Amino acid sequence: MSATGEILVVGLGPGPDHWRTPEASAALERATDLVGYAPYLARCPERPGQRRHGSDNRVELDRARLAIALARAGRVVAVVSGGDPGVFAMAAAVVEAIEGDESAHALPVTVMPGVSAMQAAAARLGAPLGHDFCVISLSDNLKPWSLVEKRLRAAADGDFVIALYNPASKARPSRIFDAFALLGRLKAGSTPVAFARAVGRPDEKIVVTTLAAADPSIVDMATLVIIGSSASRLIERPGQAPFILSPRQAAGGAP
Repeated sequence: MSATGEILVVGLGPGPDHWRTPEASAALERATDLVGYAPYLARCPERPGQRRHGSDNRVELDRARLAIALARAGRVVAVVSGGDPGVFAMAAAVVEAIEGDESAHALPVTVMPGVSAMQAAAARLGAPLGHDFCVISLSDNLKPWSLVEKRLRAAADGDFVIALYNPASKARPSRIFDAFALLGRLKAGSTPVAFARAVGRPDEKIVVTTLAAADPSIVDMATLVIIGSSASRLIERPGQAPFILSPRQAAGGAP
């Protein structure tokens, strides 16, 4: 065990073990302690002597501070996230906790990338992210809803493909409806839309539709939502879900 300890911020990917990078798997094997949201820890292989520190989903900074304390005690701490740890996940919490604790600035910290939910969903859908896109979280737990609306309007005005994270939860069941109502006023009804739920897991479900026909009631926190640009189009495939293509050649200019 390291004399000073270290922090490894690990992305588990969106679900199946074969989507986890070798670097992430090696980090989980080397760590003396795992820190994370309890359902994510349940996806990590059991190791003899390895300690697990599970917690609820809304205590990211507490988890980061615990990881710092364990590293100070000489532990090798893997802070685990689903998907990529830098996309609405634990890398931001760890760096923020270090920012507020000058004595932690010298701790060795390594952020290890993972396959994000939007990458996994895009792989199932063909090429929805083939041109410029943006990523927006619909959660207003840490920011006002007015800011989410401002960013949705800006994304629609810029004609980006939009990937929506955290679209709905038990505490926020109506925000996905608010978002679709707003975007429905700004984008064509024929715009391709995909609901990609639990991609890579046994309960995976992909729904491809249009903005006018979309039913936001099927969305939950395990769903990644992709809304196309004006250039995005559906490619029908007999007996299979359509592909979504956002071509590299934009509607109004060079690729």
